[in-house]
Amino acid sequence: MAHKIDIDTCINCGACEAECPEGAISEIDGNMVIDEAKCVDCAACVDVCPTDSIHPA
Repeated sequence: MAHKIDIDTCINCGACEAECPEGAISEIDGNMVIDEAKCVDCAACVDVCPTDSIHPA
């Protein structure tokens, strides 16, 4: 199952983007988003998110 970033609590720090081994996270229109087709559910992004904004989709 892929993960999703809650844009209401995300502070766009970029920590998750740098940590993603699949390159599934990017900034689009000022919001960090996860490409569900690329996400392999490793949860590396969850571990580094300072606002706990990343959850299973």
